[in-house]
Amino acid sequence: MASVKLTKNELKKQKDQLKQFERYLPTLQLKKQQLQMVIMKTVAESENIEKEYLSMIDGLDDWVAVFAENTLFSDERKIENLVIPDKIIYTQDNIAGVTVPVFKQLTFKDISYDVADYPLWVDEALVRMREISRLNVLLKTLKKQVELLSRELRFTSQRVNLFEKVKIPEAKENIRKIDIYLGDQQTSAVVRGKIAKKKRQGVNV
Repeated sequence: MASVKLTKNELKKQKDQLKQFERYLPTLQLKKQQLQMVIMKTVAESENIEKEYLSMIDGLDDWVAVFAENTLFSDERKIENLVIPDKIIYTQDNIAGVTVPVFKQLTFKDISYDVADYPLWVDEALVRMREISRLNVLLKTLKKQVELLSRELRFTSQRVNLFEKVKIPEAKENIRKIDIYLGDQQTSAVVRGKIAKKKRQGVNV
């Protein structure tokens, strides 16, 4: 703890600082709680999306045999060439003072193909592949949100600990020291005054 001046001005300064710390601390604590709640919610959402994503990928196993058996497609007409992501559209949101990306839409390049060149199952396969791509981007966005929010939570938690465990106790201890010192000084002044008064009375007698 740094040395503190034992003066009335310093006492006022310490009291003012203590008021600021005690006024600011609840705001930090509220922010910490908000961040914790949002992170928990986002993690839960991310886990649900991941389950859906993995489930859809597992569902593609049903198509493996069909893909393997179909030898009609040339390289330029492979199924994956019909599903090409184009743009990822994001917006931004402010959560407890943190700007995070919010996934809105994944667009795909408009690729036309002759349905006569492909079997009937291709249309459904393309729908599933687009949805898997969309879920993948959504999942990455949610994980990015958690990363940014967790970073802010660490910083906020450090600030809360600083105020609770250092700044506020330090200010209170400084105020206590100064109060004791000024009280002692006042008592000494009173005692000296009485002694001086008695001496003057003794001289006057």
